[in-house]
Amino acid sequence: MSMHIPLTLTYDDVLLVPLRSRIRSRRDVDPSSQLTKSIRLSVPIVSANMDTVTESAMAIAMAQSGGIGIIHRFCNIERQVEEVMLVKRNQNIIIDEPHTISVQDTIEEVHKRIKKFRCSSFLVADEQNRLLGILTRRDILFVKDNTTKVGNVMTPYKKLIVAEPGIDIESASQVLYEHRIEKLPLVDGENKIRGLITATDILKTRENPLATKDSKGRLRVGAAIGVKEDFLMRARALVSAGVDVLVVDIAHGHSDNEIEVVERLKRELPSVEVIAGNVATKQGALDLIRAGADGIKVGIGGGAACITRVTAGVGIPQLSAVLAVSEVCGEHNIPMIADGGMRNSADVTKALAAGAQTVMVGSILAGCDETPGIVMTYRNQRFKIYRGMASLTANMSRPDRKQTEPADEITPEGIESRVPYKGPVKNVISPLMGGLRSGMSYINAMTLPELQKNASFVRITQHGLEESKHHTNNLV
Repeated sequence: MSMHIPLTLTYDDVLLVPLRSRIRSRRDVDPSSQLTKSIRLSVPIVSANMDTVTESAMAIAMAQSGGIGIIHRFCNIERQVEEVMLVKRNQNIIIDEPHTISVQDTIEEVHKRIKKFRCSSFLVADEQNRLLGILTRRDILFVKDNTTKVGNVMTPYKKLIVAEPGIDIESASQVLYEHRIEKLPLVDGENKIRGLITATDILKTRENPLATKDSKGRLRVGAAIGVKEDFLMRARALVSAGVDVLVVDIAHGHSDNEIEVVERLKRELPSVEVIAGNVATKQGALDLIRAGADGIKVGIGGGAACITRVTAGVGIPQLSAVLAVSEVCGEHNIPMIADGGMRNSADVTKALAAGAQTVMVGSILAGCDETPGIVMTYRNQRFKIYRGMASLTANMSRPDRKQTEPADEITPEGIESRVPYKGPVKNVISPLMGGLRSGMSYINAMTLPELQKNASFVRITQHGLEESKHHTNNLV
């Protein structure tokens, strides 16, 4: 059999060519970009929809940093919905539907709600949603009898400071300051609750000026779905919870299963944007775009915990895949996510220069505080667990796995490993963005479109790769 076998490349095979630059400081560049047709990110980084990477804590941190997180799908629908809602309620300009409790609720019930909703105070309302009072953590701090009713310890309405719906944030801030309070309920002429403004949310807004937010000032969040029987039920529940984007994520996105799911989602839920993947070819991207995808995720076998290429013998080195798919996505004005293969800020810069609008990272974030799981100590070093979603343990723990399926019939395409503990996610995002900004300044790119326009690559040898690394370390 005779065939032409093209050469394909990954990030370590190339370098960007430096150009004369007008940029005085890397702080002057603007790395913002499109995740989908209508969702823009100040920081073009997406946390991967993996169960050891992204749940609500990571998604909150990513959105506050200017990126976005995609909640993984390897849990039941109710759990995934809860994670989405935790993100949407974490930071608001105005909380439209604040959590409420009844005067007849017990302190024991309140403690359960505090744990479930991860909030420390509740408005107290009657059956018509009229405001009766407020209960804060201070009100119950020293209550020893958990059968005590809320009505006996709450701060009653007559002692509250309230405002009318429509109050602007500056006026609300002044009211909070003048009265030294942290919560400002919004009530209408019938005393019905119409919202809530908190000092914490105002501070978060000021402290995170780059935060990725929706039109109501809430943090944006995405969620992944599969192509199994419950995909539409899961998608509807997530949309009802306020999810901003759905990611149809399976190992081989260029399949009839995925194409049909994307078509149905766009038909049944036209208000929500859909990212489809993963693909590694022009035709794969084109077929998903024709099905209605609002974003394309690119990458087969390049992830740190993925072994698809050595198990199935299938895949395309990531830089070549990104370059190929960018042509199709560019022609149709569909943003592309480069997913997998990122190990440092240089790889991020190369992926974006090659045509991606955003990059999805997993292993880079896996050791952060905000990832699921505990920090463990092994041989006097701190670690967290990271696993590919096609690993044996991930397959065994999936809620949709048939319990009768024997483990020895599962063919893993991913691994599980320890990754070094890294502290808060901002410790990772900051150097990634610093490296990207530097890369942009080297090739005279003030924006990502300029980065892609000005970028030219040179191939390097193994010796060139070695030369790129540090040659000595006299401090050891």
